[in-house]
Amino acid sequence: MKFTLSWLKDHLDTVEPVENLVDKLTMIGLEVEGVEDKAKALSPFTIARVISAEQHPNADRLRVCMVDTGTGDPVQVVCGAPNARAGMTGVFSPPGSFIPGKNITLGVGKIRGVESHGMLVSEAELMISDDHEGIIDLPAEAPVGAPYAKWAGLDDPVIDVNLTTNRPDCTGVHGIARDLAAADMGRLKEGQLKPVQGEFPCPVKVHIEEPSLCPAFALRLVRGVKNGPSPDWLQRRLTAIGLRPINALVDITNFFTFDRGRPLHVFDAAKVRGDLTVRRARDGETLLALDGRTYRLDPSICVIADQKGVESLAGIMGGEETGCSEATTDVLIESALWDPLNIAQTGRRLGVNSDARYRFERGVDPAFTVPGLELATRMVLDLVGGTPSEVVVAGQPHAQDRVIDFPATEVKRLAGLGVSLTEIKRVLGHLGFFVAGQGEVVKVAAPSWRPDIEGKADLVEEVVRIVGVDRVPSTPFERDDTARKPVLTALQVRTRKAKRALAARGMVEAVTWSFISKAQAELFGGGAAELALANPIAADLSDMRPSLIPGLAASAQRNVDRGYPDVALFEVGQVFRGDRPEDQLTAATGLRRGLARAAGTGRHWANGGGEPDVFDVKADALAALAAAGAPMTALQVVPGGPAWFHPGRSGTIQIGPQNVLGHFGELHPRALEALDTDGPVLAFEVILERIPEPKARATRARPVLELSPFQPIARDFAFVVDRAVKAGDIVRAAQNADKKLISGVTVFDVYEGKGIEPGKKSIAIAVTLQPRDKTMTDEEIDAVAARVVAEVTKRTGGTLRG
Repeated sequence: MKFTLSWLKDHLDTVEPVENLVDKLTMIGLEVEGVEDKAKALSPFTIARVISAEQHPNADRLRVCMVDTGTGDPVQVVCGAPNARAGMTGVFSPPGSFIPGKNITLGVGKIRGVESHGMLVSEAELMISDDHEGIIDLPAEAPVGAPYAKWAGLDDPVIDVNLTTNRPDCTGVHGIARDLAAADMGRLKEGQLKPVQGEFPCPVKVHIEEPSLCPAFALRLVRGVKNGPSPDWLQRRLTAIGLRPINALVDITNFFTFDRGRPLHVFDAAKVRGDLTVRRARDGETLLALDGRTYRLDPSICVIADQKGVESLAGIMGGEETGCSEATTDVLIESALWDPLNIAQTGRRLGVNSDARYRFERGVDPAFTVPGLELATRMVLDLVGGTPSEVVVAGQPHAQDRVIDFPATEVKRLAGLGVSLTEIKRVLGHLGFFVAGQGEVVKVAAPSWRPDIEGKADLVEEVVRIVGVDRVPSTPFERDDTARKPVLTALQVRTRKAKRALAARGMVEAVTWSFISKAQAELFGGGAAELALANPIAADLSDMRPSLIPGLAASAQRNVDRGYPDVALFEVGQVFRGDRPEDQLTAATGLRRGLARAAGTGRHWANGGGEPDVFDVKADALAALAAAGAPMTALQVVPGGPAWFHPGRSGTIQIGPQNVLGHFGELHPRALEALDTDGPVLAFEVILERIPEPKARATRARPVLELSPFQPIARDFAFVVDRAVKAGDIVRAAQNADKKLISGVTVFDVYEGKGIEPGKKSIAIAVTLQPRDKTMTDEEIDAVAARVVAEVTKRTGGTLRG
């Protein structure tokens, strides 16, 4: 939402500087994204008069000008503009000034042997228009030496406010001024609205076929207008906020869209056939809109039509055929109220963004439907003349009354801020609320322009943001012998730790849609009727996702299509396995393709570069589970997985057959084809809720970080075992040899081949011993090594490889 300072002062009587206004806007919840002050950027540029303009001795197209800058002796300037001449008044840029249109800092220089001590500039070089045909040519009465920006009216800062979706009242400058007035930054100018007397009945009637889509529609005809360019003040105002002036009638509707947050539309009455009907579009109908695009319509879209057909996308954009031009003499002015949800759905379906849609999908003031039409009519009569008809109103342009019983103590209870009832009444009154009563509980009626006000907490928010969030006292937590409960839930802690662990493994976090196509949902175990969306935003986003893998696969493929084939993505988010609350689970999911494998650290038989394999995503899954607090010694890895994984290249992570934590592996070719993804692709998915909670122990708290002052010791072992023996069984057996001293066991080599009997394999492990009380002797180390060999031999039947 952009507006100029002078525009704001049309509604707010204030002497506050722009810096104070900007700070206050942010403090009351209207965050200012930026302030563009052209006067500061153009401060070096002054008005100057060309005394003489002689032919350059060494160039046919250059002139040597003597320029009076109003500060002393004339300045010599070499100029190549075709309109440079003696006696003209232009804009001078001295040496040292920055030319924004050329992105250079001007200096004294020689042009074809003649010194130039400045520059006469064009509007394009100042970035105030696209005109670069010649230098700026000002009227003769322009004051020499005066700042050009101030003389040209460019000293009006443009303020850009980032509105939240719950503040439709501030999509107009008047609403922003109201908030500032309530915050003691000035006085709101409340002009008396005088209805325009109609001089004849409006010949065009309005018929609303579906009131749920259009609760109210006001219309008026103005005959005999003389349309043309709008006045300079209106053009400057629209140009300042990035709008292109078109003609007076269209500019008036754009003005009130930003001035009052009330979108309007004008039809050339000579091009309208018969009455106007608000209805649903019919299959096969099309509309050539004012943006030059032709839209194909369907019955979900609300339109305004006449006897010929569709003339406007209701609440979004008008049609080219009935648009107003400078030839328009009779104009129909429309002020309507539209269903916000339908406007948002239509805009998304057709891919249309407009200032009208932005406001209607948030909700405009229903009570301002007719007053907005009256204001627009008054400006039309003032700028282009004409004779107005009476107003035709179809529907009910009124908001439902919302009265809230509000205890004055609620501000203290919810915000900790002590505010008197008198102050509460003052704040709410300035914001447009009606407050009645003197006791502890007062009745507050919300104004029609505040659809976001629903209860007591909303009123507390209004009081606190206007009185000042900085006045809310800092209250420390009570401190006693009992520890405070954690702020985060166990699931929130697991989610954050899993994200950090996966990011540390070189993966990039992605956020994908919670919806996928029905075919993909069925492929990944979903697709139930209760998980299908009643009103999907697109056909391929029709079902709640049972897995995060389809979204990550689509993101990976988009990277591949753009030349980035090596992708490692992860996401921690919700998956939906049913319509019960307990069927909504949190999954940590990752995907690797191309050459995006985790960087090898330490000694490991799989560390060798190249493409990722099943063991990479297995390590990813185990890292996420370990970070989330899973009991790693209790985990079991069994071969196989769901149907979307390759049966011979996948595994399942579980704590017994009744608690499956997740799966990993290479996606099946059928799954890749259904996902329209190039393979091979490796993926994993683990469910964080299925990690068992740690058992509470009544022992003394252990330190978070416990470091030993003694050097760790590493010993390598290689065991020959049957091919069916799992490496995990060997790891667990070695760990059980001495749980106090053994701090880590890792597999670093797996070998089958020459020197190993058929049906056997060699698995090499590295065992790390971490003494804590003293340095271990050779005899003690050998004793632990012997226990490792004995334990592995006992549990797996393996023998120490010689």
